[in-house]
Amino acid sequence: MELRTIDPRNYEAALELSVRPDQADLVAPVVKSLAEAYVYGEQAWPRLVYDDDQLVGFVMAFLDIPWTDPDDTDRRSGLWRLNIAAAQQGRGYGSFAVEAVCAEIRARGGTEAYVTYHAREGGPAAFYAKLGFRPTGEVVDGETVAVRALG
Repeated sequence: MELRTIDPRNYEAALELSVRPDQADLVAPVVKSLAEAYVYGEQAWPRLVYDDDQLVGFVMAFLDIPWTDPDDTDRRSGLWRLNIAAAQQGRGYGSFAVEAVCAEIRARGGTEAYVTYHAREGGPAAFYAKLGFRPTGEVVDGETVAVRALG
């Protein structure tokens, strides 16, 4: 498994990635993520997840962004998006992508990684808990906020 940058050779395939239909309300499509990556520039870190030469997913980190307000001094880094293709789920690609995001944040001097998710039945809460994320008690835009220490 490896992460690759998005470029003219692979962006169209990235746009075709889709999660299972029952997960569509949990994560934005890749096209929205790429638009946000453009708007946020250096604060967004979008990557594609490959297994050999097969595209299996998309992941995007946010790096040192103001948390709730553009003028906020509370700046955080973490997992912004995770889209693993419906047919590829359950094979470790999501865990690999999350660990890669955490490694990138750590390499940039970060000590914590954040994630937000919809806390509903069939949602990703158990997945993130298994990877060491713990709810902070915060809710942002209706999503649970969780944090993982990177030390």
